[in-house]
Amino acid sequence: MNKIKTFLRNRWVGFALATILYTLWFVVWTGNLWLLLGIPILYDLYISRLFYRYVWRHNVRMCQRSKSYKTVYEWVNAIVFATVVASLVHIFVFQMYVIPTSSMEKSLLVGDYLYVSKVTYGPQMPNTPLSFPFVHHTMPFSETRKSFSEAVKWPYHRLKGLRKIRRNDVVVFNFPAGDTVLLQNQAVTYYDVLRGYEESFGKGEGRKRLAEKYTVISRPVDKRENYIKRCVAIPGDTLEVRNGQVLVNGAPQEPIQGLQHTYLVQTSRPLTQYALDNLGITEYSGNGTAYELRATDEAAARLEKLENVVSLRRYIFAPNTDVFPQWDDARWSQDNYGPIWVPKKGAAVPLTVGNLPLYRRIIETYEGHTLEVRGDEILIDGAPATEYTFGMDYYWMMGDNRHNSADSRFWGFVPEDHIVGKASFVWLSLDASKKFPDNIRWERLFRKVQ
Repeated sequence: MNKIKTFLRNRWVGFALATILYTLWFVVWTGNLWLLLGIPILYDLYISRLFYRYVWRHNVRMCQRSKSYKTVYEWVNAIVFATVVASLVHIFVFQMYVIPTSSMEKSLLVGDYLYVSKVTYGPQMPNTPLSFPFVHHTMPFSETRKSFSEAVKWPYHRLKGLRKIRRNDVVVFNFPAGDTVLLQNQAVTYYDVLRGYEESFGKGEGRKRLAEKYTVISRPVDKRENYIKRCVAIPGDTLEVRNGQVLVNGAPQEPIQGLQHTYLVQTSRPLTQYALDNLGITEYSGNGTAYELRATDEAAARLEKLENVVSLRRYIFAPNTDVFPQWDDARWSQDNYGPIWVPKKGAAVPLTVGNLPLYRRIIETYEGHTLEVRGDEILIDGAPATEYTFGMDYYWMMGDNRHNSADSRFWGFVPEDHIVGKASFVWLSLDASKKFPDNIRWERLFRKVQ
């Protein structure tokens, strides 16, 4: 046993073990050869100790001479160490996410705190490594000051994960339409507001007036808002929605517990709050005898059996121009959509002026090509193109609260470089309408996300 301890205390053994672990984690896993420059630092730490001799020993002497200096040093050292470790965990292992809206009700509730695994699909190296720790895109106590610097930009690179995204996984991702933001009104989507201005004032004048009213900024992929939805279609799938039923490759989507739709209800007398609470219905409007409410199919079936319910029908949206790709004429709706093919890396699709709106944002924004249309001719990077080969995989995300979810039906495909991680389990759930300790939803603690 003593021989083993002596062996492990040998500085060359320590250097060898540290170098192997460092190389496997920071060089091989990340695929960044520049990180090999960290090995000389390990060599000095274990073997040569030049930094200690000429720099760090002065710090040791100061700690011995001054108790105040030692106290400050220990606090600073602890804070820096904790920041580095927490940042590495946040980048490579997991992050916490809280449900802000009801787009996933009843599967996930507002106030659910989630453990989001980055290891499952593979952690993504940050696009903007120079950023203030523990905040996303805006500095604390500010609504406009950005928390990152774009002086250093890294290209998209995802480390190897445990598996690929599967259909019906609940996924956290960076908001695809969040590349452009109205600084003074970040709650709205820039492109939706722009379309409204262009409809009112024309394309050129509308864009000009919007820029005059707001400060328009852009954000890199890793600093866009985080969204959470269910992945209903993976690369290569053909998706269709018919009367609210999702079809993938011609087959109905697997049943999802908690899926909600909007129902129109006519009653002979008002619904009581007790009845609504008993059915788990929290989103509704109307009074008297006419209601619009969101409910699961099971809750709707129970509601229809109440003696004061005269009629109940699921609301179906009419064709409109709000849904992606915002055709000039109303072709699709939230409930009758597609069919649409989800792009797959390496696959090619014929390009025409007719289907270009489906793929234009992919070509220009996500994959960085220049695109121009001259009559019936399409030019990509200045060359005529009759087809396009995709450089990334794409996904189709939808909320379980189908009539109260801003999802792929409105802004299209989610690129693979926007994927953050898989929602694994609820570690805490708080009801904002109640006070502590009644606000804790004990039954949801450590509940697996399905």
